[in-house]
Amino acid sequence: MTLTYEQAQCALQAALSKATELEIAVCVAVCDAGGRLVAFARMDQSNWASIYGCQGKALTAAATRCRSGAIPPTSVVMNRIAELEGQNMIYAKGAVPLLREGTLLGAVGVGGASADMDEACALAGAAALGCEA
Repeated sequence: MTLTYEQAQCALQAALSKATELEIAVCVAVCDAGGRLVAFARMDQSNWASIYGCQGKALTAAATRCRSGAIPPTSVVMNRIAELEGQNMIYAKGAVPLLREGTLLGAVGVGGASADMDEACALAGAAALGCEA
């Protein structure tokens, strides 16, 4: 099972809709199981740095199969993995893996608002695909 472009767009749109509902401007990245970008959007008025933040969070969620904020930033093992990956992983709340029946499809990462709001948007993206949170 692999994440399709249509599925990535569905998750992306659901995350953006949640951001609109919350009246926030964010960037959203949807990546495949290998952590590589499949779909991306930057809302008007969002912070340019969130372009990188949402992708780094999504990569982290895909690589660890758990929410990006669940990884302690002081983990020696995870810091070494991040180093080998090119220092692109971000251990901050705002991304969730896309798991269906135990299979990793990818992840949704959001950046630009508070950690809780970012994660709420990412969860909306996962829910749109019927993925476990």
